[in-house]
Amino acid sequence: MDSQNIALSLPGWPYAYGGPSAPGVMKAEPDDFIVEEFLSFVPEGSGEHVFLHIEKVGENTEYVARLLARHAGVRQRDVSYAGMKDRHGRTRQWFSVWLPGKEDPDWSGVESETLKILETLRHARKLKRGVLAGNRFTLVIRNWQGDHDIAERQLQQIKDHGFPNYFGEQRFGHQGRNLENALVMFRGKRVKPEQRSIYLSAARSYLFNLILAERVTSQTWNTALPGDVFKLDQTNSHFHAELIDQALVERLETGDIHPTGSLWGKGDSGVTGEALALEEQIIAEHRELADGLLKADLEADRRALRVMPENLAWVFEADGVLCLSFGLPAGSYATALLREIVDTDPNQT
Repeated sequence: MDSQNIALSLPGWPYAYGGPSAPGVMKAEPDDFIVEEFLSFVPEGSGEHVFLHIEKVGENTEYVARLLARHAGVRQRDVSYAGMKDRHGRTRQWFSVWLPGKEDPDWSGVESETLKILETLRHARKLKRGVLAGNRFTLVIRNWQGDHDIAERQLQQIKDHGFPNYFGEQRFGHQGRNLENALVMFRGKRVKPEQRSIYLSAARSYLFNLILAERVTSQTWNTALPGDVFKLDQTNSHFHAELIDQALVERLETGDIHPTGSLWGKGDSGVTGEALALEEQIIAEHRELADGLLKADLEADRRALRVMPENLAWVFEADGVLCLSFGLPAGSYATALLREIVDTDPNQT
């Protein structure tokens, strides 16, 4: 029983603003993709955990975590980080190393041409996954020959109304392999704990993207359906609305709240009416994935269908170069914004 016996491919998720007018190339050079993460708290300055703010170029997050563990003489599980960052680019992110009762090693020993220590601080607790306020991106797209007027209009729409909060293709692995492996796992194959987590995330993200895709197609991804659950912007707080009144519509239009889609799992999804009917249809069409997630004991959750980028700015430079900068909340994908404007080189990751 292996994934080669399962035919499951990722669809082309529908676009909110008509789709890109031309292809382009991402990450031709490290400084074409710059991302900096921001913590949701300020380290206290004392405690058993050393927080390191690191700039890396061409290195992946797990490699840096292993390097820090070896240098500090600790187990790899004593090194934590808030989020994975792409190796193809210049990224600045935080790591923590548990050093109870120990002095800091000479962190300069891990520095190289591709890795720099920007700052070190102490804190009482380790850095946990997802505890970010967000990320700031500076992107350069090369060999882009798109229509400036179309792109300008699309970018202004994204700035004013947001973009669909799809999970990026990296969540599903190369050619959707994580999704295929999830099905194999649900059919009884035993996998390592770290693989299990990746495959469960891929399955749940796929169901969410299908729900979002249906609402993009029906043009309700950034509006309200009766029975929707809404999430307050950049918070985990949410509420249910059986009826849609003018005050709620105005909050949606200003980006104060967003409609949500199901992150499938045990428990009540919270939605009713039209919103529930739409989600139930998607789940019924993908019962094996849905049942596998239930058997894995995941709790139901909600994810915003829309993202409002912070301080989105763009410049069209000569010779087919498009430069973008924007901030996104934790858990959202820059590629989900970019795909609305540019058909990126499929050979790029």
